[in-house]
Amino acid sequence: MKSFEILGLGTALPEHSISQAGMATFATTCVAPELTGSKNPSGLIQALYRRAGVQSRHSVLLESSSDDEATAERFFEFVKGPEDRGPGTAERMNRFEIEAPKIAMKATDKAIKEAKIDPAEITHLITVSCSGFSAPGVDLHLIETLGLARSVARTHVGFMGCHGALNGLRVAHSFAAADPNAVIAMCAVELCTLHHQYGWDPQQIVANSLFADGAATIIGRATSRSDGRSQKLPGRLVDNYSFVIPDTSELMTWKIGDNGFEMTLSPEVPGVITRMLPGALHEFLGRNGLTLSEIKSWAIHPGGPRILAATAEAAGLSDAQIDASISVFQRCGNMSSPTVLFILDELRARNASLPCVMLGFGPGLNVEIALLR
Repeated sequence: MKSFEILGLGTALPEHSISQAGMATFATTCVAPELTGSKNPSGLIQALYRRAGVQSRHSVLLESSSDDEATAERFFEFVKGPEDRGPGTAERMNRFEIEAPKIAMKATDKAIKEAKIDPAEITHLITVSCSGFSAPGVDLHLIETLGLARSVARTHVGFMGCHGALNGLRVAHSFAAADPNAVIAMCAVELCTLHHQYGWDPQQIVANSLFADGAATIIGRATSRSDGRSQKLPGRLVDNYSFVIPDTSELMTWKIGDNGFEMTLSPEVPGVITRMLPGALHEFLGRNGLTLSEIKSWAIHPGGPRILAATAEAAGLSDAQIDASISVFQRCGNMSSPTVLFILDELRARNASLPCVMLGFGPGLNVEIALLR
């Protein structure tokens, strides 16, 4: 089977960022005090946000950047009472339609320039997102603004969650295997901050404390090369793996509500990962003639600090081996699907070696793995 050779990788963040302390201050304006049952709801929210492990995040909603205080944004108004749940889903999707194409274009333009190709050479365009819908959407915008051929084959991978980019890479790999002349762009774009939830639900507050906005694009093509000449990232995608963990369908969910998309994240998830991931990794690596000790670098999606710690425990990884994931998570938060590509870019900047395992989790509970060599 042909490999998918990565020619270019581009990432993009919204212009403005906010510190986690500033986000916690903002979060207190979205909770009606009478719902909390606490004399110090602000202190509780600040504590939950500190525990998240994020230091700063970017959002398309911000109108300026801030280190310590809630910064200017006019999308989420102060909570008006116990029944206020913030903007409706239609209003949030209208903003997605405006903002998502712009940040996706930045990431894709970077990837095309790094790949040193003419945009018209791209034969397949894959878009990935779980945080918004619109048609015409991001894919049409990329065609119009970047000069892609109007005959480009479009595929959208939607609502797969945090491992969506790995699903997109599987599709890219399949296209590469089927067509030796394929040149494929895969763009993952998420605007998670559009879905900040009002109210006093601990799981929603934890989700609010983690998520951020970002986009990342990979450009690649089919290749038959397998001589291992390249020892450094980004390398070639040679295999993918997916495993749905039984009896876990309610542990992680992502559903469309009247006031945005709502996430649930059970505290049981890290324990499930610790128990189930070793077997999945053993099967996947075994069919590729590899062992855990032979993997030189790891791009692990940081769903949250406990999920990342559970993954490290299950795979027997050191702090140094997950440091790239921690670094991206601290600087950028959980951007959902593009995050693992930001981590791949971080590893590349650190001159990390191959083979590399990319790993993520999503609703299901589902494990997605990819191998770069």
